[in-house]
Amino acid sequence: MGGVIRTPLTRRFDLTAPVVGAPMAGVAGGALARAVSLGGGLGMIGVGNAAEPGFVAEQAAVPAADALPFGIGLMAWALTDRPGLLDAAVAAGPVLVSVSFGDVAPAARLLHEAGIAVVTQVNTADDARRALDAGVDLLVAQGTEAGGHTGQRATLPLLQEVLALADRPVLAAGGIATGAGVAAALAAGAAGVWIGTPLLACPEALNSPAARARVCAAAGEDTVLTRAFDVAQGLAWPERWPGRALVNDFSREWHGREAELAADPDARRRVVDARRTGDLSAAPLYAGESVGLVTAERPAADVVQQLAADAERALRAVADLLA
Repeated sequence: MGGVIRTPLTRRFDLTAPVVGAPMAGVAGGALARAVSLGGGLGMIGVGNAAEPGFVAEQAAVPAADALPFGIGLMAWALTDRPGLLDAAVAAGPVLVSVSFGDVAPAARLLHEAGIAVVTQVNTADDARRALDAGVDLLVAQGTEAGGHTGQRATLPLLQEVLALADRPVLAAGGIATGAGVAAALAAGAAGVWIGTPLLACPEALNSPAARARVCAAAGEDTVLTRAFDVAQGLAWPERWPGRALVNDFSREWHGREAELAADPDARRRVVDARRTGDLSAAPLYAGESVGLVTAERPAADVVQQLAADAERALRAVADLLA
C-alpha cells in the first residue's frame, strides 16, 4: 500500500493512514481492529485485566482471517497476575503489542524475542525515559485529554517533551478527532496518531448501541477524570492513572469522595450492577475531550480514511503559509 502521507509509522507497518486505533478494553475487539486496518490504519485489540487468553485468540482471528495487520494492547499492571495474556498475545501473531500503565521492560524482552514490535503509552517525561531504556520500538505520548485511563499532562506539551527525548517514532494521543488535529500532530513531529474516542461510535465496536448514542450526544465539556469507577469496582489500577469518562449520576455523587466510596459497599455495588445491566447512569463510559466531535455512528474504515484525507488537505494548506 502507498499512502500520500508517509511517516516512520506508515512505512514500518505499510499503512495508508498514519492512524492507530487505541486498544480500548471492552470496545476494541477484532471487528473494530479489522475495520481500522481496512481503512488503512493499524487496528488494535484491547485486552482487559479480567480477559481470558481465549478471548485474545478469538478476537485476533478476525483481522487475521483477512491477512490484515493488527495489534494487541495489554496493561502492564495486570500481567503480574495474568501472564497467560502475554503468551496469548504472542501466539496471536500481531505486528505490534502495546504494554502500558506499568513497567514495559519484562514484556518487551519476550515480545522482541518473538519478533513483535513493542509500543507503550507514556504520560510524563520520566515515563518516556524508562520506555526508551526498555527498548520499545515506538512511544505514544498520551495526554490527559484522552479517554480512559491517562495521566495529568496535556497532549501538546507532553508530545514536545517526548519528541525531544526520543530517537524513535512517537505517536500523539489525546484530543485528536479531525484531520486537522492529525495534521497538527504530524507537523509537531509525531509519526502518527493513536485514536480512541473517534472510534467509540463505530458499529464494529464491542460497546452497546446505547453507549454509542450517549457518545454521539455528549459535548466536550461532559467528561471527568476520576478514580471513582475503579474504586467502586475494586480494580487494582495504579492511582496515578485515573480514568476520563463521561459524567453521569454516579460520578457527580462520588468523584472526589473516593475514600468514602471505598467504605460504602452499597454505592460500590451500583457500578458493578450497572456494568452488568448496561445502566449508563452509573456504569463508566470512558471517552476523551474530543467526544463533542463525534456526532453520528460511522464505520471505522470511513473514520480512518476521512482523517487521512482531511489531514492531507490540512498539511497542504499549512504549506501555503510559507508562500
